[in-house]
Amino acid sequence: MGKIKEIGKLKEGLSLLSQVLIGKEEEIKLALTCFLAGGHLLLEDLPGTGKTTLALALARVLGCSFARIQFTSDLLPVDILGGMVYLPKVERFFFRPGPILSPHYPGG
Repeated sequence: MGKIKEIGKLKEGLSLLSQVLIGKEEEIKLALTCFLAGGHLLLEDLPGTGKTTLALALARVLGCSFARIQFTSDLLPVDILGGMVYLPKVERFFFRPGPILSPHYPGG
């Protein structure tokens, strides 16, 4: 009985995502498959095709956090992971987490 309930929730999630992203059923199924398999997902396409909308909607339907990283030619690891920042007022460095660590880092 538990598997039938889980399949029902999966179909409900597909339906909700399909309402937000019209005409992207295949992309939605692939993204959900990737999530269920515990994999990573890199969304590549032309500007304005719904990549961020898909990621945000998927996160909301699954109850996950969402952070977006804009890849540019000058992107550095510190832009993704975070790094040490100097605070002149207290004369010390502190760690400012990047988008990958922010939801998991205390105080981030």
